[in-house]
This record gives sequence, C-alpha cells and structure tokens, in this order.
Amino acid sequence: MRKERWGLSWRGWSILFAGILLTFSSFLFCVYPFLAVTHRVDTNVLVVEGWVHEYAIRAALKEFQGSHYQRVLTTGGPVEGTGGYINDYQTSASVGADLLKKNGLSNETVQMVPSRVTDRDRTYGSAVALRNWFREHDVSVHRLNVVTEDLHARRTRLLFKKALGHDVAVGVIAVANPDYDSRHWWRYSEGVKDVVSEGAAYLYARFLFYPSVSSGNEKRAATSQASR
Repeated sequence: MRKERWGLSWRGWSILFAGILLTFSSFLFCVYPFLAVTHRVDTNVLVVEGWVHEYAIRAALKEFQGSHYQRVLTTGGPVEGTGGYINDYQTSASVGADLLKKNGLSNETVQMVPSRVTDRDRTYGSAVALRNWFREHDVSVHRLNVVTEDLHARRTRLLFKKALGHDVAVGVIAVANPDYDSRHWWRYSEGVKDVVSEGAAYLYARFLFYPSVSSGNEKRAATSQASR
C-alpha cells in the first residue's frame, strides 16, 4: 500500500521564496524609518538626551533656533564608567548642557535635569527624573519635544510617555547618524549593529519592560541629595 506524501510543487516553492524575499526586503527598507521616527508636537519646551553625540547636539541647537522654544532641558544619569551616581556634574545631563552652551546657547536657556538613580532602563530613569523636576519646581508642561539619535527615537518616545503619563504629549526628533547612509544601513557594520541592538531594545521596552522600584524612588533620592 502506497503512502501519500505531501510536498510543495515548484509553483508552491516559488511563492514561498517570493514571500520570504518580500518580507526580508520590507524589513530592510522599513525597519530604519520605523525606529528613527520624527514626530514633533507644538510646544515651547525642548528636551535633549544628554548622552547623544555632538552632531546631535548641533542638530538640537538648530532645532531650538529655528522654532519658538523658550528653554532646553537636558536629561541623563551617571556617566558610563563612573560606577554610579557621584554628583550632578558627572551625569549625561550635565555633559549635554555643557555641549549646548559650548555651541552657543546661553546659561539662562539651558537647564540640566540629572537622574541620580541608575535604572534598568536609563532612558526611562531620565524621563522619571524630568517628571519629578517638573513637579518639584511647579512647572506645568503638557507638550514637549525630545531630541535623540536616529534609531533610539521610537524607544525614547515610548519610555518618555510611560514616565510622563497621558497628560503630556511627547514629540520626538531623530537625528541621523552622519557616519553611514541610513537608506542603505545594511551595507555598513555600524548600521547593522545599531539596527539590531536598537530593534531588540525597543521590543524589550515595548513588551517586557516594567518600571522598577528604583524609578519610583527617584524623587526621594533627589530630595535626599538636595538636603545634603
């Protein structure tokens, strides 16, 4: 008795191969613009993630000068390699503020908002510190734009929304990396590394990240430091 054996015909294999090729091509051309999203909201508050490279600082300066922003706030926690919080001046927020001033912004325009707690997600911890700074200084903000580096943008917007809540509209401005052509990122080792790492980090933030206790204690840590 013969057993029937099921398999794909040459036409079936052709359709399957075409589907795989189409999916792969869609990934190549769509993943970068998906992660490196730019979506501004109408606001006079500009936030700059302090860890960004100087090319993004220059873009933030251009953004500030080309619109009706009234102030720039820089965010960020302890500088990598310091082993944790030491003081406000050894944070990414301070580094970013200094670079903005070096590039022409006045002291009165720039406000650093350091995060003093090393969170599981530094972006979220920085956003929590910003939220707490608004509350402590009785600053009412309903909309803001965040400047960050290209592929980090969608994750930045997601985590700032999580920290700031539904009452604050968060816009994001992605600054392209000048070291490679973003339209053909897969041709560059740095582009592949950035897309893979940021893609994985976004999926983690979107589906697996939940705020830690340390984020909830950010305000208490800041108050304790201020009282010293």
